[in-house]
Amino acid sequence: MRGAKLFFTLMTLKGLLVIFPIEEVYSKEVNQKEEFVPIEVIGERLILPTKEPEERVHTGYEITLEGMRLLQTKGQMSVWQILELLPGVFFESSDPANLAGEQTSIRVRGIRGVLGTITVMGVPNYGGNPIGPRSYLYDLENFESIAVYKGAIPESLATGVGTRGGLVELRPLFPMEKPSVNLSLTTGNFDFRRVFARFDTGTLSNLNTKLSVSASYTEADKWKGPGKAGPRKNVNLQLHQPLTPHLDLKLFFNLNDQKYHRYRYLNYTEVLDLKKNRRLDFVNDPTSHLHFEYNKAEHLNRDLIVLLSHKLSRQIMLSLKGYLASEDADILEGVSNLMGRPGVQRRIRDIERRGLIPEIFISFGQQSLSLGYHYERSLMKISTENYWINGTNLRYRGLGVVASASPTYTHSPYLQISGNFDRWNYKLGLKYFYMREEPSEGFVWNTTTMSLQRAPDLDRERRTYDIFLPSFGISYSLREGLEVYGTYGRTFIRPYAYLPLVSLYNRLRGNFTEAGVTLKELFQGLDIERTDTLELGIRGRKGNLEGNVVLYYSYHDKLLTMISDSRVRDGGRPVSYRQNVGTAKGLGIEGNFQYFFGRNSYFFLNPTYQVLTYARDIEFRGIRYAVKGKQVVDTPRVLIVSGLNLRIGNWSIMPRIKYLGKRYGDLAHREKIGDYLVADLNLTYSLPKFYTFKDVSLTLEVNNVFDRKYISLISAFDDAVEGTTYGIGAPFSVRFGLKFRY
Repeated sequence: MRGAKLFFTLMTLKGLLVIFPIEEVYSKEVNQKEEFVPIEVIGERLILPTKEPEERVHTGYEITLEGMRLLQTKGQMSVWQILELLPGVFFESSDPANLAGEQTSIRVRGIRGVLGTITVMGVPNYGGNPIGPRSYLYDLENFESIAVYKGAIPESLATGVGTRGGLVELRPLFPMEKPSVNLSLTTGNFDFRRVFARFDTGTLSNLNTKLSVSASYTEADKWKGPGKAGPRKNVNLQLHQPLTPHLDLKLFFNLNDQKYHRYRYLNYTEVLDLKKNRRLDFVNDPTSHLHFEYNKAEHLNRDLIVLLSHKLSRQIMLSLKGYLASEDADILEGVSNLMGRPGVQRRIRDIERRGLIPEIFISFGQQSLSLGYHYERSLMKISTENYWINGTNLRYRGLGVVASASPTYTHSPYLQISGNFDRWNYKLGLKYFYMREEPSEGFVWNTTTMSLQRAPDLDRERRTYDIFLPSFGISYSLREGLEVYGTYGRTFIRPYAYLPLVSLYNRLRGNFTEAGVTLKELFQGLDIERTDTLELGIRGRKGNLEGNVVLYYSYHDKLLTMISDSRVRDGGRPVSYRQNVGTAKGLGIEGNFQYFFGRNSYFFLNPTYQVLTYARDIEFRGIRYAVKGKQVVDTPRVLIVSGLNLRIGNWSIMPRIKYLGKRYGDLAHREKIGDYLVADLNLTYSLPKFYTFKDVSLTLEVNNVFDRKYISLISAFDDAVEGTTYGIGAPFSVRFGLKFRY
């Protein structure tokens, strides 16, 4: 690692002196909508094949502005919601307003999206407990497109906790050349209200400064039970400042502040009778752990990204990104049995991340080379506080999980070569991911003295994890409008689910101590999950029909899996906890088809068939789990998303459906979740010019048109053995909107 650190230092120093605008190339590509083959564009397209500017092989999908607008208000506050337009992806939430930030679920080819990465300008956002990206931080009106990579992940995009669940790249809508104002007002049932405004200054004075600022405010009532979803307040600032003809500065700042009362999850028996229990939720009773004020969350996130770029020559380009991100969260959750009686657990997150990403790009003829490094230091202070319910008040019972906060360091150099020969295009890349966790000291709360005391058996030693992440892609143009391609990529997720492990050990500390099992030993069973994916695809266009079909195979190793340890007993039963001992394999086919009716209307169909099963039975300490060949929890085999946009004069009529096949909520497949189909409808009436406005539009958005009752969200891990709980699908909702652009 000394050589890697030396390389990073040199690259950082050099990058501060002469830095190149790779983003400039990237912006040009996005704005021009470069096609994978030179064919005539018939109409506005929802989904495009995409790649990074330094690559030659399209290895991902891009959701365009047209696609983002298709979901209207429903898709403006959740990155996950937008992604359901893609094949192989399904999103679920109990909240029709998408304001219940961390009570959502997304799967990409059967893998939970929380095991993936969301990036802005190639910089990741993520946090801990729960692990994974924060999909609720942004107003998507501030982005011009969204790219999604599933198997072969571009090396130049930094990863957060990992990429097993894919990588999402948010491509900012940087400040406009000319002044503009965008304003939208939306209202609907369940007292939904949203205001969004963005102002672009245009190019200012001789400095060529361009600035944009936006703000939004959103709130709604919950559709069941007492409490509110929101308010959510968001502010976004973007700056583009040329410093010299070759030196460029871009700045992206985002602040998101939101609060919400949580929706109650139900057990399997309760969800079997949705007619009776659909609206079962938290209550307005301060003597109960189900009181709605004991089950709520507050999140405050701030993200700052600075990009310096410079063109050193026609062939050499350098860039440097620096970022700072922070998260403060305060989450209350009622517990039926907390230290022997009903109570409330308060979970506090104080997270700070900072990093640097220097990169060099060299082109020589039709070939190119990218070389870069991602460094990050993160500090996650996560703790819990326990309270007993005492009448209508809460009585403090001390700290729960406590550990001295220690930083985590990641180092990730990468190399990528790309080019083309005649009709062939190729890319070849390699990334190395290294993570070091510093040691931490353990403490327990003494309920007699009401103070902390040292607990050496809760100490955690320094741990290091690393993995090589190769990727490869090749494509061949058979003729104009028809291309075949193949890709290979390795994705990963670093160790996670620390707090459940620590909480379990803390609760049964005496049992573990008696069996001679330390927390250190439990953590030694955690490792990096790894997935290898091979794709073969064909895409093209004939007449008004455009299509893309992908066949993929994936192998998943060292999956975090629930096991039982016969050495430690809990009420006469072996204690269960998670270790990285599982394997699975996946095989699937995805389609993306769009048919255009001239330039103004289109029909799209995105079907998926996926099989994701455990590769073999799981054995741990003499106990066998017969899971070989069983579909992974919460993974339907059939998924279909389809819709139509019919434009007649100033009207746009946009019906859309989503079908999800049956799945299971537990490892033994005893808890079957039936299939469902949900229909949505959007109507838009647009006036290209209205008085001094460039355009004005009126919108009607109807979600779950037929008020379908269905199970929407499974709260368990992939390997749930018991205790799975379920969320209920969002009901019929309607919203009216008015949008102005000046």
